[in-house]
Amino acid sequence: PSTMSFSEAEVQSARGAWEKIYVDAEDNGTTVLVRMFTEHPDTKSYFTHFKGMDSAEEMKQSDQVRGHGKKVFSAINDMVQHLDNSEAFLGILTPLGKKHATQLKIDPKNFRIICDIILQLMEEKFGGDCKASFEKVTNEICTHLNNIYKEEGW
Repeated sequence: PSTMSFSEAEVQSARGAWEKIYVDAEDNGTTVLVRMFTEHPDTKSYFTHFKGMDSAEEMKQSDQVRGHGKKVFSAINDMVQHLDNSEAFLGILTPLGKKHATQLKIDPKNFRIICDIILQLMEEKFGGDCKASFEKVTNEICTHLNNIYKEEGW
């Protein structure tokens, strides 16, 4: 299994960047999903209960979209707490990846899309340094997810 190499400084700055956006986990998580669904409409097909929603406004009000946005942010938050411990980090990411690969059959490219939108939102709200501090985390998440998918035969 691959290990992660975050310096103590990188861990601290990534956590600092994440804390800013995680304060409003539900709203920011919702914004990220709504952007993904509007900019990449094919991603909606995985969420049967979002399919009929076309307007961003409608999606923003949806309890299901809000709930899933919060869930995504909570999962990332758990990983961010373990950037200095590969085993714990992968302990959170692996079952999540397996579930999305085997049960939900989500195309792994969607993880990159969602990570890029999170980085974009960080930059808009808090500037380029905030985004830069978190980029390595999103790369780790996507790299490990891709590995998990390969193991599951994608």
